Amino acid sequence: MDRLIYTAMSGANAAAHRQSVLANNLANATTNGFRAELSAYRAVPVRGDGTPTRVFALEATAGYSDAAGPAQRTGRDLDAMTGGKQWFAVQGLDGTEAYTRNGAFEISAEGNLVTGNGLTVLSDGGAPIAIPPGATVSLGFDGTVSAKVGNQPASTVGRLKVATAEGPLTRGEDGLFRTAGGDPLPNNPTARIQVGVLEGSNVNTVETMVGIIQSAREFEVQMRLLQNAESNDRSAGQLLSLQG
Repeated sequence: MDRLIYTAMSGANAAAHRQSVLANNLANATTNGFRAELSAYRAVPVRGDGTPTRVFALEATAGYSDAAGPAQRTGRDLDAMTGGKQWFAVQGLDGTEAYTRNGAFEISAEGNLVTGNGLTVLSDGGAPIAIPPGATVSLGFDGTVSAKVGNQPASTVGRLKVATAEGPLTRGEDGLFRTAGGDPLPNNPTARIQVGVLEGSNVNTVETMVGIIQSAREFEVQMRLLQNAESNDRSAGQLLSLQG
């Protein structure tokens, strides 16, 4: 009976993991610039003595969906959206350069341009963008950051680093994306952004909810197999205990 138990257990683990991935996607259906995480099953034959008639179900990491999210016009001067394979560069909490599609920027108490959750936005030179106190900030379509203090003419204080990723990036535990080797991407001087627009999440809520229901049913099927194995084991024990 142990063979059935381990086979069903592998299927249950895969279904539970897929359900957690889908639940995380659904929870971020309204997060600006969020990229839906993909999940897939992989069948691995069990090798050993006898005929290989069994397979284990394993969860395979399929990366993320790179489809663009819907454009949401806000009219706010510090909201920006980039397109294609372009990403905004920010400084992660670990000090490394990371990338995000969330272009909802703000001014920190220290006077730096930051994301909505406080991460430092990097310039095309890889440095923070300092904003003069009391300045009105605006963004240009080429990523330039202009600041105007009082009646003085507006001056350029920096330019957003917008990098183009030719290959897939890796999502970190902090939700930010990085290159596989951790090396920073070069700035793309020809990149263009839309100002007053934010990119929404690319999560398909209906599809995700259907996937959660399907994963729950798959998990229940595996649990029934485990219960059947226990019942069969109990019946076999009763037969062996018969006398005469």
